[in-house]
Amino acid sequence: MSRIGRMPIPIPQGVSLEVRPGEVRVKGPKGELSVPVDPDLKVVVEEGQARVERPSDARRHRALHGLTRTLIANAITGVTQGYSKELEIKGIGYRAKLTGGKLELSVGFSHPVIFEPPEGIQIEVPEPTKIRVSGIDKQKVGQVAANIRAIRPPDAYKGKGIRYAGEVVRLKPGKAGTTK
Repeated sequence: MSRIGRMPIPIPQGVSLEVRPGEVRVKGPKGELSVPVDPDLKVVVEEGQARVERPSDARRHRALHGLTRTLIANAITGVTQGYSKELEIKGIGYRAKLTGGKLELSVGFSHPVIFEPPEGIQIEVPEPTKIRVSGIDKQKVGQVAANIRAIRPPDAYKGKGIRYAGEVVRLKPGKAGTTK
């Protein structure tokens, strides 16, 4: 049996779980999320906890068991606490700023790059070299952070670019000069 799949999901105060065919709706203080659930799996809500049950030990059911449990747990955490990712900008003259809800990046191109966040995602710029992406959907927050990083990923030689906070970029040695 899946060790992750069989763990009960605690439902905190102020969060409601509505089980529908093919999906689970999670409502909390920060918003509402919908998690798709395979029709073979069953979600049981009782005594302030939710459990995901599978019909058999088939490979497909085992694979979906832990995944579904984790997705529901992530949705509950998202509507109660939310998720955020931090990004850092390294490089001389590289900076970010918010203009009218859009992120404007100056990262070495001949023009500033404008990034418009999707619905449900908030972007903050506490410092010109730091970006915080936050929201209630863990997958969406991670994807938006990855999209921003992809605008100018860290350079392998000087380390300039946009990176996750705490990300270690291994620098390659440059050309070794010729000695004569």
